[in-house]
Amino acid sequence: MSHPYDALTPDTVVDCVETLGYRCDLRLIALNSYENRVYQVGIEDDVPIIAKFYRAERWSDAQILEEHSFTLELAEHDISVVAPLPREGETLHRALGQRFAIFKRRGGYPPELDNLDHLFQLGNVLGRIHRVGSARTFQHRWSLDPDRMARQSREFLSEHFVPRDLQEAYGTLALDCEQAAGELLSGLTAQDLQRIHGDCHCGNILWRDDTAHFVDLDDCISGPVIQDLWMFLNGDLHQREQQLSELIAGYEEFHDFDPRQLRWIEALRTLRIMHHAAWLGRRWDDPAFPRAFPWFGRERFWSDHILELREQMAAMNEPPLRLL
Repeated sequence: MSHPYDALTPDTVVDCVETLGYRCDLRLIALNSYENRVYQVGIEDDVPIIAKFYRAERWSDAQILEEHSFTLELAEHDISVVAPLPREGETLHRALGQRFAIFKRRGGYPPELDNLDHLFQLGNVLGRIHRVGSARTFQHRWSLDPDRMARQSREFLSEHFVPRDLQEAYGTLALDCEQAAGELLSGLTAQDLQRIHGDCHCGNILWRDDTAHFVDLDDCISGPVIQDLWMFLNGDLHQREQQLSELIAGYEEFHDFDPRQLRWIEALRTLRIMHHAAWLGRRWDDPAFPRAFPWFGRERFWSDHILELREQMAAMNEPPLRLL
């Protein structure tokens, strides 16, 4: 079966970039990205650039441009984000059947989550991002939707991927998780939704020169601000509460935090787990996915996934984390 990225050969990458006036030196490095295709492209007599080729039929042009606009708005407020580079006033380009954008290359390493100074600084930056994000609303990007992330994921996986002998166990447990998460998130209102990064994990942050550089706003959505904070929490209960308290201390220097959002953390984690499994399934016709995730679909994966959902059911029944 052919795939839209089959046509994205090295020659196509170079030819697309050169339509913007760059002179490539033919040095290409494929970077770690699956949803889109991202390359470091060498430029004659200059530093390399990053070229991001968007997956067909995932985002509309309007949704991509809204992401670009948000990123550029953050950059205008001196927040260190990797924003698209405009060429003749445009940030989204088309050539040879591809949609793509160009970015500066940015180096760095993930933040150290056991370093409380790093967490405080991350909180600072996220407070600034959310302060800008609260100033206006998205018109085209998605909003965080428990139905899409839980029910639709559960039904898709049950129909196409869950092994027959695990169908009952998965279906019953996933439905329980969906209902428990929905109950916890029942207090979520339109007033709680604002522009956020949406996929705020260590892989999307480059730490360099004591600065956190936020990259890849491809998943930016309207959602509660806690969605951009909870993925930095790990370890036992005391460690997570200590990390959370440091994050929020930095965060509140720039933006208010509503503590009622703390009770949504495990529900949001559950939605992400369910949605991630369905994302792998929905991308399985892309040859890059079976190569990168060969364990997906094996019975061992589904046994582990069911165990993970059981752990989430227990976590959702625990009291929320506290600010120390």
